Amino acid sequence: MKPEQLQNISEYCYEIPKSARKGMRVPARIYANAELIRSMDDAVFEQSVNVAMLPGIRKYALCMPDGHSGYGFPVGGVAAIDPEDGGVISPGGIGFDINCGIRLMATSLTLGEVREHIQPLVDRLFARVPSGVGAAGEIVLKGSKLDEAMVKGARWAVQNGYGDQEDLEYCEENGCMDGADPQAVSQKARERGKNQTGTLGSGNHFLEIQVAKKAGIHDEKTARAFGVDRDDQILVMIHSGSRATGHQIATDYLQRFLSVQQRYGISLPDRELACAPLHSDEGQAYFGAMNCAINIAFLNRQLIMHRVREVFADHFNKSPRELGLRLIYDVCHNTAKLENHEMEGKTLKLLVHRKGATRAFAPGMKGVPERYMPYGQPVIVGGSMETGSYLCTGTAPARESFYSTVHGSGRLMSRTQARRRFNGRDLQRSLSERGIHIRTASFSGLAEEAGGAYKDIDAVVGAAFGAGLCAPVARLVPLGSVKG
Repeated sequence: MKPEQLQNISEYCYEIPKSARKGMRVPARIYANAELIRSMDDAVFEQSVNVAMLPGIRKYALCMPDGHSGYGFPVGGVAAIDPEDGGVISPGGIGFDINCGIRLMATSLTLGEVREHIQPLVDRLFARVPSGVGAAGEIVLKGSKLDEAMVKGARWAVQNGYGDQEDLEYCEENGCMDGADPQAVSQKARERGKNQTGTLGSGNHFLEIQVAKKAGIHDEKTARAFGVDRDDQILVMIHSGSRATGHQIATDYLQRFLSVQQRYGISLPDRELACAPLHSDEGQAYFGAMNCAINIAFLNRQLIMHRVREVFADHFNKSPRELGLRLIYDVCHNTAKLENHEMEGKTLKLLVHRKGATRAFAPGMKGVPERYMPYGQPVIVGGSMETGSYLCTGTAPARESFYSTVHGSGRLMSRTQARRRFNGRDLQRSLSERGIHIRTASFSGLAEEAGGAYKDIDAVVGAAFGAGLCAPVARLVPLGSVKG
């Protein structure tokens, strides 16, 4: 499948018709402008076609403007599945890092007050928040304590002194997904993740100090409602997930689904789309285990935020409240959630797989915090450490994408290509000369995350806005970053 074979639906939407390949149940749609479409590897289109063959899929197989090839699904892929129509759940449509996500914190500090403190702050965050492959945190969760954490998510952290009740109000699903079943989590997953909560991880995970400059404000009214209310305001962004717990759960159930899907009469062109009906014993077990991993990721980001508050409070000798360290919002990227959506005059409960895609509820929708109800759900789009990130908001036209939008810049290069192209130490030096202080657990990992390895964040968010998937509120510029 090549870009020239796609049908142009609009300036920001392309379609692969249902007739393009035998077995497709719905068309596949890719949101992007012409340049972004050309930058996508052919595997994105092949994988979108394969996703369109999943039992129970409704309306379209979707790919967001930051899409690139992934395991089974493209990263940026969205599929809404009807469980009452034999619909399936597929770990490949969620990803190995279950509930990888981003949270964004506001501060009352400005660039003028912080400029001379960026380097020591980043150094202290690097020392306080463990990062890198296999890094261990200060809290060990096992036995009944782990079971409780897997059920409660961020609520467990708040109940144990690692945050405020208000934090939960500003998390997707209030930081706790219903339906978690610790009994469905293997002993291996428990062992691998028991000491990793409160750690950043590796790959594209980061902890970044950013500034919202006046020139980067796209929607002043909504920015103020979200808490971005002064010129050159400092913000902190945290990008991490469920660590080894989620990875092992995905691995366990991929193997299990491969062994049973034939029994359910499921035949797909890619084994990486291994799946089982949601209402089957295997589907229900994975759903319960996945929700445990979702909650562990909420808990992980809550613990990291607590350390950020401690570091800032100690450095400036003021309380977190005096520093205005408030959570704006926490969004998920890699999940499958049961949501109500309107289709053909009916309300259907669909299992919406979002892999490298963000839920983007419109103003007035249930699930949006009361304070944000007139403006829509905050959507946090993480860019590269060289360019910038975005705070956006959900919009009504996103009903076409099951209220889903972009999650980041999207890779242009594979990690291997990036390591060949960039040198981590040179990159750190170059960024320092441009005023961006970086600390990393791995220089080869840093090379993988070079800005040149990613798409143009402005083009990606512009395409999402053009397609009606979300609207930009503020562009955020990096000042210092801890990289996994």
